Amino acid sequence: MSLPKLAAALAVVGLACPASATDNATLQRLLERMERLEARNSQLEAEIRDLKAGQSAVDDSLSSERISASEPELTTRLKAVEQDVVALKHPAKLAEKLDGVAVEAALTTVWQRANGLPHGVDNDDRINYRADLAVEVPLAAVGKVEHKLFAHIRVGQGQGLNEPFGYLGHFNVPNATAFTVSGAHPDDSVALLGEAWYQAAIPFTPKQTLALTLGKVDIFGFFDQNEGAADESTQFMNGVFVHNPLLDVGGEVGADANGFQPGFIASYTDKTNGSEPWRVSLGVFGAGSTSSNYQDTADSPLVIAQIDKTLKLFDGRTGNYRLYAWRRRDVPRFYNETSSSHHSGVGLSVDQQIGDGVLLFGRYGQLIHGKLPFNRAFALGAQINGTYWGRAADAVGIGASWLKASSSYKRAGGEGYYNAESFDANTPDFTFTPSGAERVAELYYRYQITPQFSLTPDVQWVRRAGANPDADTVTVFGVRANVAY
Repeated sequence: MSLPKLAAALAVVGLACPASATDNATLQRLLERMERLEARNSQLEAEIRDLKAGQSAVDDSLSSERISASEPELTTRLKAVEQDVVALKHPAKLAEKLDGVAVEAALTTVWQRANGLPHGVDNDDRINYRADLAVEVPLAAVGKVEHKLFAHIRVGQGQGLNEPFGYLGHFNVPNATAFTVSGAHPDDSVALLGEAWYQAAIPFTPKQTLALTLGKVDIFGFFDQNEGAADESTQFMNGVFVHNPLLDVGGEVGADANGFQPGFIASYTDKTNGSEPWRVSLGVFGAGSTSSNYQDTADSPLVIAQIDKTLKLFDGRTGNYRLYAWRRRDVPRFYNETSSSHHSGVGLSVDQQIGDGVLLFGRYGQLIHGKLPFNRAFALGAQINGTYWGRAADAVGIGASWLKASSSYKRAGGEGYYNAESFDANTPDFTFTPSGAERVAELYYRYQITPQFSLTPDVQWVRRAGANPDADTVTVFGVRANVAY
């Protein structure tokens, strides 16, 4: 009922039933309150219409992902928040995908100069660089089996002093960091995918695992490891200390021109005794001028088996002991041999911590069957960190190596090698009477300038090069700069 009608009705009632002054006052208050309620009702209806109109505008705005100046403030702010959330999700998803990915990068530059080379041999300063990038990517586990992919890219220029040493008949390689793809002209240097392999780790128990690796590899990442002498970019530079000389500078591994080869490795690790685990590994690799670079089937493989054990000696300090044997078929002929032959040998690699900052290392290699210029090799040395003089990140390394000339090499009279005393560039086939062994010593000091950057002065001595008793002692000075991440 409207207010006028209500007032008329109340008036009629008033005429019929005269009211007191008090009743009139009460009636007046009721009329005023009803007028206020009516006004408020009209206001609420207007606000409801406005809200419906605003909701319609919001609905229309939310139907589009675009933000315009004519949109309601609410939707503008809501869309801005949504965009911020989406922007945050992208790095989160990327971080999730990269979880577990390991990346290592290093740049190594070496300067060297040799004194004592024969007259006429170029002994100018030599410089080279090498850059390495390694990426390890974990794959989704299949049950309890873990998988991963590994890739290693390498690029470099310059052969350093290795080239003159090679044609002078030196057994050793004074610069193991030198790298140019396939030994080609330095201007042809390009980046090389040196390693690319897949590995599956199959657990038999929480402490026992079988790892299967397949692809193109660096064999020394799986065999002949050594904590004191295995990294030419931070430790010893001469190849006779970096790996077993028979396998490496002696060429027994049969790697391609870049130092890599296809292979399959099965490795069983037992960590039942957590502080003294042991492992057995077996590897089969393509070797030689064709099998190592996928140009032929691996019908002349290199087979190598290794057992290694960690021991806690010298008051509980860690030591690693590795014993291995290898066999390789159809090795290229030696000098004037008319046919190829098979080779076999054994090796030992040891590193033992004897003090808080003193690590001793040693290697031994023996060729059991086959012919090489040297058939037996020793390498001994130590690495001492700077804890003792307040430079804990620094290190001093000292090593000595002995490479015994083989009887086959002696009978050949050093054929194919230059005579260091009577060198003549026009008569490269001088012979001499080999005896004894070539001896190599090296001393370095690694000065750690920052956690990523080190500078290493290095000096090497080579006596009786190529087992030539008349050869002068050669001294090699060098400086290595290494930046690693």
